Amino acid sequence: MGTKKVWAMAAIAAFAALGAWLFLGTGPAPAPQSTFVLLDASTRTTADLRGKVTLVNFWATSCTTCVAEMPELVATHEKYHAQGFDTLAVAMSYDPPSYVVNFVETRKLPFQVALDNTGAIAKAWGDVQLTPTTYLVNKRGEIVKTYVGAPKFDELHRLIESLLAET
Repeated sequence: MGTKKVWAMAAIAAFAALGAWLFLGTGPAPAPQSTFVLLDASTRTTADLRGKVTLVNFWATSCTTCVAEMPELVATHEKYHAQGFDTLAVAMSYDPPSYVVNFVETRKLPFQVALDNTGAIAKAWGDVQLTPTTYLVNKRGEIVKTYVGAPKFDELHRLIESLLAET
């Protein structure tokens, strides 16, 4: 093979590797620093997520997909909670707080729910506009997966299990 062909192939391989690196990123990104105001008026911060695998779900009571996926989120929370998994549902700023409280109470959600009254949390987490948008955060506080729309729960469960197994 000629030298020019070898150099051309090496250049193509280098550009492909660079493209893959740029497309795939450099690994998990830290979860944005946020303060979550929960329905009981207590607060949690992003730092409080460390040490657990946490699902952060942006949702609204007016979102039919959000309402439809909620039983699966409850089942996922209940399946893995004792193993160090947590769920934090963040209601969008346009969702009336009374609707959120009613939804949480009538469905007896077993996880914490925060109100994003100002939209600052959604903005910090990538300017969330579409619901549901869900982030899976590892024990180190890094976002490892983002879902826009309902996740495929069997795949989500496998990922949760692998993250829970990490030390």
